[in-house]
Amino acid sequence: DARRAQASMQQQLEAESNVFRRYQKQIEQCQEARQRLYTQRTENELVAKELSLLEGDAEVFKMVGPLLVRQDSEEARGNVTKRLEYITAEIKRTEDQMKEAEENANKQKEKLMAMMQAARGGQVPRQ
Repeated sequence: DARRAQASMQQQLEAESNVFRRYQKQIEQCQEARQRLYTQRTENELVAKELSLLEGDAEVFKMVGPLLVRQDSEEARGNVTKRLEYITAEIKRTEDQMKEAEENANKQKEKLMAMMQAARGGQVPRQ
């Protein structure tokens, strides 16, 4: 019956649209995470630059809660370097996730377009 087929097609379109929206939301979340990571990287690069300007006997302090605690300058440099390595790895991971989500969204969009075209033509799309 034509009505049942049309209702089924509408349900399929809705389900596939929901999948597409999930991919778009994932892309958006990756973009936000990447922006936060870029900001953190910039901040840490500035700290690394400042630490590199220090002379060997300079005192370095770090904030621990409301307190400033003395820290060895070499330890501080090492911590910042490790933090930068971690942030760079997280940026790569986030960008890879975003690329995958974008590829999936594009495939999903093509699938939706084909389904909509088939619905207009009264054809049942090939899966």
